[in-house]
Amino acid sequence: MTVNPQLPGPGRWARARARYRWLDHLALATNRYLEYGGYHYVASITYFSLLSLVPILMLASSAAGFVLATQPHLLDQMLHAISGTLPGSLGEKASDLLTGFVEQRTGVGVAGLVVGLYSGWNWMNSLRDALTAMYGQNRSDGPLLRTILMDVLALLGLAAALIVSFGITVSGTAVGRYLLKLVGVDDTSWGHSVLSATSVPLALLADWLVFLWVLTRLPRERVGWRSAMRGAVAAALGFELLKQAGGIYLNLISASPSGVAFGSVIGLLFFISLIARMLVYITAWTATARDAPRKPVPPPSPTELRPVVAPRQRTAGPLALGAVLGALGTLFALRGRRRS
Repeated sequence: MTVNPQLPGPGRWARARARYRWLDHLALATNRYLEYGGYHYVASITYFSLLSLVPILMLASSAAGFVLATQPHLLDQMLHAISGTLPGSLGEKASDLLTGFVEQRTGVGVAGLVVGLYSGWNWMNSLRDALTAMYGQNRSDGPLLRTILMDVLALLGLAAALIVSFGITVSGTAVGRYLLKLVGVDDTSWGHSVLSATSVPLALLADWLVFLWVLTRLPRERVGWRSAMRGAVAAALGFELLKQAGGIYLNLISASPSGVAFGSVIGLLFFISLIARMLVYITAWTATARDAPRKPVPPPSPTELRPVVAPRQRTAGPLALGAVLGALGTLFALRGRRRS
C-alpha cells in the first residue's frame, strides 16, 4: 500500500491523544462537559446553593433564639453587653431587635424551613439533572410529585452521608487525641503534627464515601460502584485541595476589615462555583472512562413492507390505439411505394 506524501497526516494533538491514554480521556471528558451543557448546570447549582444559605441562617437564628429563651441570664448578659457597647438610642434599638427576635423565633424557624425545602429541592433537582446529563442518561418525565419526592429523599440521603462522613472525621480525631493523651504527648508540637497528619487520610476517606454515593445514587439512573470509584477518589482529592486553598484565602483577607466584609462573600461564591464545576466535570470524566457502563443501543424498529399497486392511467388506451393505427398506416404507405 503506497502513501501519498501530499496528503496531510494527523496533527500533533491527534498524535498526542493517540499516544497518551490519560490525555485522550481528558479530551473526551472536556468535550462531554461542553457539549452536554456543563456550564449551565454549574450556574444553576451555584445559584440555588447561595439561595439555600438564607434559610440555613434563618434556622440557625431560630435555634439560637430557642437557646436564649431557655437561658434568661445569657440573654440578659447579651442585652447588657449591647447596651454598653452601642451608644445611646442605637443600643436600645439593638436590644429591642434582639428581644423581638427571640420572641419571634418560632415564626422565623417555620419560614426558614419552608424556604429551605423549596431551595433545597431546586438545588438537588439541578444537581441530579447535571449528573444525569453528564452520564448521557435521559431525564425521566414522570409525575411532578414523584420527582419532588425522589429529590427530597435524595437530599435526605445526602445529608445522612454527610453526617456519616463528619462522624468518621470527628471520631478519628477524638481517638487520635485520646491515644496521644494516653501516651502523654498531647501537649507536644510533634504530637499535634502527628494528629494533623493522621486526620488528612480520615478526611479523604470520608470525602471519598460521600462522593462515591453522589456519583452512583444521585443520577436518575443508578450507576455501578466500580465505575465511579476512581471518580470519587479524584473528587475527594480536589475537595481537600479546595479546602486548603480556601483556608489560605481566608488568612489573606483577614488582615483588613473590607476584606473580611466583601472578600468572604466573594470567596464563598467562588468556592461554591469551583466545587460544583469540579463535581460536574469529574462526572463527565467518570462517564467517559473505558470501564464506564455503556448505554445499550435500542434495536431498530421493525420495517413493514406494503405492496403498492399503481393505478392505471386513462390515457394508456388511446395512446396504444393511436400507436397501432400509425404503424398500420406506415406499413400500407410502404407497400404502395413498392408497387408503384
